[in-house]
Amino acid sequence: MTHLVYPGALHTRFHHALGAMHLMSLAINLLKSKGHSITEGEEEAAILAILLHDIGHGPFSHALEHSLVTGIRHEDISAKLMNDLNIHFEGRLSHAIEIFNGTYHKKFLHQLISGQLDLDRMDYLNRDSFFTGVSEGVISFDRIIKMFNVHDDDLVIEEKGIYSIEKFLIARRLMYWQVYLHKTVISGEMILVKLLERAKELSAAGTELFASPSLNHFLKNDINEANFFSQHENLEHFTNLDDQDIYAAVKVWTKHPDKILSTLCKMLTSRNLYKVEMGNEKVGADRLNFLQDAAINLLEIKPEEARYFVFTDSIQNRAYNAGVGNIKILMKNNDIVDIAKASDLSNLESLQKTVEKYILCYPRGI
Repeated sequence: MTHLVYPGALHTRFHHALGAMHLMSLAINLLKSKGHSITEGEEEAAILAILLHDIGHGPFSHALEHSLVTGIRHEDISAKLMNDLNIHFEGRLSHAIEIFNGTYHKKFLHQLISGQLDLDRMDYLNRDSFFTGVSEGVISFDRIIKMFNVHDDDLVIEEKGIYSIEKFLIARRLMYWQVYLHKTVISGEMILVKLLERAKELSAAGTELFASPSLNHFLKNDINEANFFSQHENLEHFTNLDDQDIYAAVKVWTKHPDKILSTLCKMLTSRNLYKVEMGNEKVGADRLNFLQDAAINLLEIKPEEARYFVFTDSIQNRAYNAGVGNIKILMKNNDIVDIAKASDLSNLESLQKTVEKYILCYPRGI
């Protein structure tokens, strides 16, 4: 929903997959030029793995990750789709799947796809920065890739690349607060989640809703982590879904007789989004009760329906998770040092801390 704030942010995940694939080609060629052994088969497998790394994303990406299917991550769906493709292509994706899962014996190939300094992040930061116009996200990906090296089967950065890595980590932090976790983006995503929650509730109660066959499948059936992979039709319907299925339904539901559903859909289509307050402290019960009562009076709804319009949540941002695949710097004397220790930037260690903010959503006009 970033386009609600930055109108240029209409690029697709396919753009990102192609960009990440291109960066993988650059990285492989660079590592080969530095004398590291990477066979043609391994190169093809690594390129395929990063091309398919996000194939399990559903409509609206992370916004609906837990709305249509409860409790299942897009990585698990990606892995399942890759396994299905592997059967179709008679085993030719086996090495790509091993690299994707991190089970291939050359660990650094997996680190290029998933890690603190992977090519996935390197592509989306630059791409999203370009399309939103937020210059803080611009990173020197070509410079960083030139600094890649392998030491004891680990992906490392040569010492002279420290400043480029510092900028990369800070760019990631700024892009999250300014773009991905922008208040208006969160507001749009929350409305989408809540209206689908209402649609599923109505469908479960027997109400017929306009929806494409694949969307209807997820509205009518309670599909969760336990049963998603047990029937192939679930995966088939999931891959049929895209943003258009959701938007078409939302436009039709604005005229639905259910007041909660139609109001939420109108809020999204007319861009009359939730008012969002973000802070370091949880919202007190008194304030929450006051806003819920005000929403009940304003919208003329039942008390139990107020949860669709007034609610709290929390968001987290951590630019660098040192415990999960540290960014290792290869010093000139061949020592390996973590970036947080190697950097002379005083605030870099603070990027390791998870920043949690609490959000409060309620209708405008209260």
